[in-house]
Amino acid sequence: MKILRPVTWREPLLDAGVALAVGAVTTIMIHESDEQHARPVDAGAYLVCALMTLPLVLHRRKPVATLLLSSAGLFVYYSLGYPGIPPTALLAVPFYSTVYAGRPRWAVGVCAGYFTVGFVIVSLKHGKPLEALADFLTHTALAVTVMLLAEVLRSRRALAAETRERLRLAAEEREAEAARRVAEDRVRIARELHDTVAHSMATITVQAGSALHVLGEEDEGARPALAAIRETSKQALREMRATLGALRSGADADTHGIDRLPALLEAVRASGVPVELAVTGTVRDLDQRADHAAYRILQESLTNVLRHAGTDVRVRVRMAYADAGLDLEIVDDGGGPAAGAGGGHGVNGMRERVQALGGTFAAGAGASGGFRVAASLPAARAPLADVAGGVP
Repeated sequence: MKILRPVTWREPLLDAGVALAVGAVTTIMIHESDEQHARPVDAGAYLVCALMTLPLVLHRRKPVATLLLSSAGLFVYYSLGYPGIPPTALLAVPFYSTVYAGRPRWAVGVCAGYFTVGFVIVSLKHGKPLEALADFLTHTALAVTVMLLAEVLRSRRALAAETRERLRLAAEEREAEAARRVAEDRVRIARELHDTVAHSMATITVQAGSALHVLGEEDEGARPALAAIRETSKQALREMRATLGALRSGADADTHGIDRLPALLEAVRASGVPVELAVTGTVRDLDQRADHAAYRILQESLTNVLRHAGTDVRVRVRMAYADAGLDLEIVDDGGGPAAGAGGGHGVNGMRERVQALGGTFAAGAGASGGFRVAASLPAARAPLADVAGGVP
């Protein structure tokens, strides 16, 4: 399918300049021609000259029509008996444009027919076929040279277009191959996670449920902790399956936000760790990514307290809403950063979440011992109802 380029004002202006230049050259040749037995040059000759050069204005947009009209005008000029002029001076431009436009048969046909008929007429008129042949061979060679030049440039243009198309297709193939490899990696990761974490979480859930059934009256103190373990493992298993499904399909996984904070705090408290929650400012609806990141930061920070800070520890969670976003602070009074130092990637993961949103993150020793995590998340939007209501 041929794509039409938008025509700017420069192209018509340039085409008009070409027509004027060819018209000026043709006018000079008509004025200076001294062919014997020819009709004297008069206003009609210059009028015909203007008519046969005028179509050159359209040589870029209508090359074949320009070639035919200019050839017909030149034929009329010769038929009226005016002094002969070199035909290539007028037809070089339409020859070039016709070949460059991909219509070489028209250019070759007009060139061959025009010069053949002209040679026959001149030979019969003057009776000097060899002299006429020498003249016409010169003009024919010049016309062929112009057409060959146009063909070379057209071929280069076509080659450049083909090269660009091949590069585009190659880029699309590379993108498709990269997408295929990403999809394969997602499936592989989903398979590995399912074979390790998901199966382990299912086992924990079943074992916690079994322990609840066999508890005696003397073990009632352990019942809340086992119930929390079972519920937490069930929820983790549901999230894991949703994440695995997203990895397999390439879709976005269902994300949890701050609305699940009460359940998270309840699970931590059921494990024996007191948690104090302070919410300041007007609670606002966060962007989905920021909301999810806030929940994951709270979840990871509280999980680290359970894992590393010991049992005799208290946690303070502060959530400060402002027009710019949400500030989070999770501080515990446990054994400090040394107790929390491990081989995991929790802190780095929280930092990456915050940095991806353009926020700030800090984690380290608290002012009075323990460990402190602070994050500032942007993208707060319109105020909503207090989601912290009902949180003890």
